[in-house]
Amino acid sequence: MNKILLVEDDIAVSELLTLHLQEHGFAVTTAHSGSKGLELGLSDAYDLIILDLMLPGKSGIEVLRELRAHNVRARILMLTSRGEEVDKVLGLEMGADDYATKPFGIREIVARVKALLRRSGETAPSKDLSITLHELRVDPASRKVSLRGEEIELTSTEFDLLFYMAKHAGRAFTREQLLHGVWGYTSSAYEHTVNTTINRLRGKIERSPASPFFIQTVWGVGYRCVSASEEPRSA
Repeated sequence: MNKILLVEDDIAVSELLTLHLQEHGFAVTTAHSGSKGLELGLSDAYDLIILDLMLPGKSGIEVLRELRAHNVRARILMLTSRGEEVDKVLGLEMGADDYATKPFGIREIVARVKALLRRSGETAPSKDLSITLHELRVDPASRKVSLRGEEIELTSTEFDLLFYMAKHAGRAFTREQLLHGVWGYTSSAYEHTVNTTINRLRGKIERSPASPFFIQTVWGVGYRCVSASEEPRSA
C-alpha cells in the first residue's frame, strides 16, 4: 500500500481528498500546516507528498525547499491556486514533480497520484544497462548519474527524463511526446512542466546551460539527447 502525506490547510479539501485517496487503496496521513508537513515529510516514510503552496507556519515553497535539501526522494505534487504561475515554475525548479491548479477535480488528482506512483514503480529498480554518453553516465539500477566521474544529484523526475531521452539518444521528441512518455499525461496543457524540467536538468549536467550539448533544442520540434557517436565539444 502506497503511503501519501497530504499537506493542506483547508480542512474540507483535506477530508475530501483523503476520503477518495483511501477509496483507491492509499494510506493517507494529513498535516494542516507547513511546519507539521515538513516534520512528517522529513521522516522520508512516504511514497508521495501532496503539498499545498499556501500554508500557515511555513509556505509550501519553504517546505519543498527543505525536503529536497534533505534529499527526501518522495514524489511531490504541488497544489496551486489559479494565477500562481510564478509559484508553479519556482516549485518545479526546486524539485516538485508535478502540479495541479485549484479548483481541481478529484478524479484529476487521483489520476496524477497514480501516474506519479506508477513512474516510481516502473523505474526502480531497473534491469536496463547503464548508458554512457561521452562524460555522462546514467545508471538505472542505482538511479545515479555521474558526470566526469562525479555524481550529480537529480530529482526523481529529472532522472526519469534524462534516462528516457538517453535510452532514445539522437531521437527528437516533441514536448507532448515527452510529457506522455515520462509523466504519463496526454494533455499538452502541461508542456511547460517539460520545459522547466529540461532547464533544471541542463543546469546540472551542462558545462554551459545556455549552449547545451547533452540535451539539445530541436527548433520547431522539441528536444533531443546527444548520441554517443556525435563528436563532443571542446572544453
